[in-house]
Amino acid sequence: MFGFLVAFQIIGFVVASSLTDTCYFDPLPSIPPSTDNRTIPWGDPTIQYANGTTCCSSLDEVRGQLNTIDAQLIQLLSTRTSYVREATRFKATIAAVNDPSRNQQVIQGAVDAAPSVHLPQIVAKKVYEAIINSSVLFEECIFDTYVDDCN
Repeated sequence: MFGFLVAFQIIGFVVASSLTDTCYFDPLPSIPPSTDNRTIPWGDPTIQYANGTTCCSSLDEVRGQLNTIDAQLIQLLSTRTSYVREATRFKATIAAVNDPSRNQQVIQGAVDAAPSVHLPQIVAKKVYEAIINSSVLFEECIFDTYVDDCN
């Protein structure tokens, strides 16, 4: 996880133009689909490294960076899931596993925090909804499969 944090400290992000900034908030604007046939690459780089260079010169370079980040996200999700499993131990009934108000609090916290790290709110919302929904299913499975020898 330390490497993940260091990676974000050495990358600076160029602020998106005000036109594309509208795509960072929920709800997304109603924009007609583009029919452009663009020369590749189009637009300006949005990632600037601390040394002043920009990313990325090819789609392969972008995908390589995404693969690295995906591996880090998998590790973080694994750690988060370990804590979800631990949380299950503190719930007396299957009904206690799914706490809609807590679920909404976590999702809304991610949506509210998204702009401070220039993350589109719609991405934060959809990702956290998926994380919470899958975590509830996982917790229910853990709860249902655990046999308490004390009963």
